[in-house]
Amino acid sequence: MRLIKCPRCELNYITEEEGYCKVCKREMKGERQRDEIELCTVCNEAPALPGKDVCLFCLKEMNANNDRDDEQEVRVDESSLSIDPVSAMDEIIPEIDEDIPPREYDEIENDLSLEEMEEEEAEDEDEEDEE
Repeated sequence: MRLIKCPRCELNYITEEEGYCKVCKREMKGERQRDEIELCTVCNEAPALPGKDVCLFCLKEMNANNDRDDEQEVRVDESSLSIDPVSAMDEIIPEIDEDIPPREYDEIENDLSLEEMEEEEAEDEDEEDEE
């Protein structure tokens, strides 16, 4: 019993005894393919809507819950607006001069200077060209 490809569609495998695959036989008889009904992933009872994984009842219930959550969030957001967002940002940004002593800050700035890095790279390239 060897498997070969269906001579009609050349997609499905059949045994040598069979003439055509099941799909081709169904098409030749004019029968429509039965779509498998997917069940709702939430309740596992009702068929799911096309393109969705939940049934109509569960979808409505989920939307109702989301609307209630949105209303609660709006209430919370309205009560928390007592802080001025601009003044809060000033408090968050630390002062650099307070954290790092001026002498160390200058050293760090010199080490991280892009201009100096460009000059060093240019010197390195000149040295390589001379060699």
